[in-house]
Amino acid sequence: MYMEKRQFIKDIAVNGDVNGLFLIASANQMQAKNGPFWRLEICDASGTLNAKIWSPLSASFETLTPGDVVHLEGRAGLFRDRIDISVDRMRVLAPYELEALDMGQFLVSSERDPAEMLTELLELCREVFTHRPWRKFVTGVLRNEELAEALKAAPAAKSVHHAYRGGLLEHILSVSGLCMRIADHYPEIDRQVLLAGAIFHDIGKAWELSGGLVNDYTDEGRLLGHIHIGLEQLEPFLRRSGLEHELAVHFKHLILSHHGEYEFGSPRRPKTREAMVLHYADNLDAKMAQLNSLFKGFEDGETGWTPFQPTLQRFLYNPVRTPETETVRRKRPETPREEQCSLLSKG
Repeated sequence: MYMEKRQFIKDIAVNGDVNGLFLIASANQMQAKNGPFWRLEICDASGTLNAKIWSPLSASFETLTPGDVVHLEGRAGLFRDRIDISVDRMRVLAPYELEALDMGQFLVSSERDPAEMLTELLELCREVFTHRPWRKFVTGVLRNEELAEALKAAPAAKSVHHAYRGGLLEHILSVSGLCMRIADHYPEIDRQVLLAGAIFHDIGKAWELSGGLVNDYTDEGRLLGHIHIGLEQLEPFLRRSGLEHELAVHFKHLILSHHGEYEFGSPRRPKTREAMVLHYADNLDAKMAQLNSLFKGFEDGETGWTPFQPTLQRFLYNPVRTPETETVRRKRPETPREEQCSLLSKG
């Protein structure tokens, strides 16, 4: 029986021994000069790594399936500047052994409670949506039990950024906050349609991706994509809201154009101020989440380069941070919500 994990992925270092329980996220049988081998992606709640089972050991496994939990022993090396495990011994756990495991140790989740994030999002809606049809539409979706549960569990991507349970809500909340700050700077922006677009731009990902232990694209996700799925899920709520036709069309344009360009899978390019803001806020949040994840392995004050990042086509650098002292640090401007809370506390 395996009651506890022996080693987490975050603890694996180059040239170190590996001995632990891991979930297979993907498994592909490949061919090398010395025979067939398995290329694996293994994960647990602390991260993901690549592993290889070389011949002749590879012949011991006729099939390996994403979702299998394995006891793996091997050695961690470097391949293309990334940690890569060479497997010496491995076996797939039997169903009765899985019953003794806490499967949550293999499921990466947001550091924030999804229920709290949803509550925070609803509070933001109460502050911003003064037009009754907007409020009816947005809160109607967020308070729908089935949709709310899907949102709380969903990742925001298969990989790259916010690719974990609760990641979609985390991304939505961050993009919404960014959009409201930009709207503070540009008062000509329609805050209400922009916030509605920010909240729902990626809602289709709750059905595009399976989430769970093996986060992969669903059949619906591969065939339709999250933009189409999202609009399809939202349409009944839009019809019941009483929202004016022109506002509904603008809202749909925000959803359809948030990827920015046709080559990035966007059915339309942004053609309004609000659509442009949403596109750049969405892109910025995704990029910052990716960089924060990559730099997480650096100690405080440590500088250095990451391995080459194929999705960004570059190496990334964690630079020296400018020192700050209390006597020279300028106070960050308060957000409208912080200013309101400050006034209430003084009152």
